[in-house]
Amino acid sequence: MMGRILPIASAVVADSLRRKVVYVVLVFAALLAFAIPSLPDYGLGVQSAVFREVALALAYVTALVVTLSLAANRVPAEVERRTVYNVVAKGVSRPEYLLGTWLGVFMVAGGAMAAFTIIEQVVGYITYGEIMWQLWQGAFAVWLEMGVVAALAVAVSAITGPVVVVTASLAALFIGHSRSTLLGGEGALDLSPFYPSLDAFNVVNPVAHGSGVPLVYLVSMVAVFVGMAGLSLIVGSILFSRRDL
Repeated sequence: MMGRILPIASAVVADSLRRKVVYVVLVFAALLAFAIPSLPDYGLGVQSAVFREVALALAYVTALVVTLSLAANRVPAEVERRTVYNVVAKGVSRPEYLLGTWLGVFMVAGGAMAAFTIIEQVVGYITYGEIMWQLWQGAFAVWLEMGVVAALAVAVSAITGPVVVVTASLAALFIGHSRSTLLGGEGALDLSPFYPSLDAFNVVNPVAHGSGVPLVYLVSMVAVFVGMAGLSLIVGSILFSRRDL
């Protein structure tokens, strides 16, 4: 199975590296990262914390742009160009094709996050004299959340075009981070335990203003990631299997 999935993922990575969008986003984000220290500080002695908080927000936007730009149009473009037929004709099942596509996007997002985190560390060390290792925990959390977003985007793209994919993905992000706002307080009809929240990946406060998060929390994030991304890919595979090509 992996022998069929990995070549698809590698093709997605290779195609992504040939596209200019990843490099443009990274360069633009890097320039903004170098500009963060020039922002007004929120109080004496918290400058480095402000830098980490803004850097994590910038990393999130960067990863989101990269993820959606790659995941939203990959499957629709392959179907439109009819190149997906060549892949399926070689014995690759439709679920394997979707899984390989998602894995490729996930790998590119991880590479982009790693590159940007190194840039953030360099800027942080030059400006504040701190290596800021905890930024890697924030990058890991963002990467896992983008994995969930990519899985949802790939699943939706199995049956519709990129505009709907982007809209659905952004709507899911809003809903996923608005559990307390949409459900309100606890009560007899509290649905919080059944609400697919993305807040599990929000580690801005402990990373920016503390010493990071414990290992057990990182493991819990992986569990949430596996559950949510896995469910999206399963649903997407079912929808794609029923689609006429």
